Amino acid sequence: MTEDNKKKPNPIDIHVGSRIRLRRNMLGMSQEKLGENLGITFQQIQKYEKGTNRVGASRLQAIASIRGVPVAFFFEDAPGQEPVAGRGFAEDASMAFAVEFCGSPEGLQLNRAFVKIADAKVRRRIIDLVKSLSADDPD
Repeated sequence: MTEDNKKKPNPIDIHVGSRIRLRRNMLGMSQEKLGENLGITFQQIQKYEKGTNRVGASRLQAIASIRGVPVAFFFEDAPGQEPVAGRGFAEDASMAFAVEFCGSPEGLQLNRAFVKIADAKVRRRIIDLVKSLSADDPD
């Protein structure tokens, strides 16, 4: 292993870390709170999320349990992965875009507010409004 490879995080570690951050943000949990639940510092959570430090198997299982997702969630759409057969109508590029958007501050705010709308007709009207404002995708 060269000196450059030692300093550069593995793409899988970066991906797993980004999925940890995504799920933490989706649930509105701080790095401090997640660290408390795991018995580690928020700095360690930061290192996991950046991919600087690898997450051990038992720690990843604990994170999955706290986040309410299977361990496989953290590896979905990982770089270098072969497409999984039987994914139905899922489109890899659009799925990656959706995951990235949902992890953004705007995506999180939109999702949190949208799920609080109890009236299905109002939700449908909001979807129609957003589609009408988008010039690219008239679906």
